[in-house]
Amino acid sequence: MSEQIPGPEHAPRRRFLAGVAAVVIGGLAGLAPLLSGAVSLLDPLRRRRADPGVALVTKLAVIPKDGSPKKFTIVADQVDAWTTHADAPVGAVYLRRGPDGVQAFNVVCPHAGCFVGVAPDKSRFACPCHKSSFDLDGVINDPRSPSPRNMDALDVEIRNGDEVWVRFQSFHPGRAEKIPVL
Repeated sequence: MSEQIPGPEHAPRRRFLAGVAAVVIGGLAGLAPLLSGAVSLLDPLRRRRADPGVALVTKLAVIPKDGSPKKFTIVADQVDAWTTHADAPVGAVYLRRGPDGVQAFNVVCPHAGCFVGVAPDKSRFACPCHKSSFDLDGVINDPRSPSPRNMDALDVEIRNGDEVWVRFQSFHPGRAEKIPVL
């Protein structure tokens, strides 16, 4: 028995099948990098936003006992899409000792987002941009103040007897409601 070699009449079909096989194999080979690239590209969208959590700000002994406010920078790990910045400044707070313990206020004015300062006589907070004015407990103290709400108070925890931890958050300015910025 002799084997028959397919003649030239079968060549177009063989070329077609070889071409289809090359396209399928090439498509499968290209699918893996394409899928991994899509997963990497969309990764930040599928992550849950982290709870702002609490940040260690200072020791209790550093806060003046006379009730005057002192400004502190909040440092935390900041995640920006694919990158984590360790120990980056994320904001600032005023801490003061009040009759009910330590109080924390975000330094951003609720009116237009400027940074609130402490008056030279340390009797009140004052916004330099539009003249909003607040008592040391963060309450608006001037009826002509353009701020729609009091200064944004933040939660404070005292841990280990002398560590001051603050739950830092930013809020939308220009609104009467205290709405967190996500």
